[in-house]
Amino acid sequence: MSAGKSFLFGGLLPVIAFTLIEEYYGTVAGIIAGLIFGLGEIIYELKTVGKVSTITWIGNGMLVALGVVSLVSSDGIWFKLQPALLEAFFALFLWGSLIFKKNVLLLMAEKQGQTIPDILRPQMNGMTFRLGIFFALHAGLATWAAFKWSTEAWALLKGLGVMISFVFYFIFEMIYLRRKIRRRP
Repeated sequence: MSAGKSFLFGGLLPVIAFTLIEEYYGTVAGIIAGLIFGLGEIIYELKTVGKVSTITWIGNGMLVALGVVSLVSSDGIWFKLQPALLEAFFALFLWGSLIFKKNVLLLMAEKQGQTIPDILRPQMNGMTFRLGIFFALHAGLATWAAFKWSTEAWALLKGLGVMISFVFYFIFEMIYLRRKIRRRP
């Protein structure tokens, strides 16, 4: 599974399982279902691709750890905080890559054999910073949703909501970059 697919779809099945099972059988059953599906995603990726991507390990590792904390405390909030913590991690990781002058977006593109046009290279630091802002804001929203929204609304934000907001962000980023490149002397 590619990193992009892992990011967008990773952890979605455990969220759906948690939401459906919790509604009918309670928080503990929902957490157990989410944990089983999280482990299932890791096993499925290992069997189909031959290895598990880093993002799947991080996302499902957090999901399992927070799921266990939720089981011990009998409170589903820990399980619900996984998306927010993962998005906050992404924001910090992106910003950290700028601080250490190892822009992760450039490194990922190069690792996949893609060539970044010279005209875009100077813009990559700004794009990485803005993407970090996107993830930080979304982490804040996901935290609020975990504490204040219904489980169904939280699951919608975790699943479809993050994908839709990322598409809007990507459209904004493309428009912004086009305008910035056109204004260059």
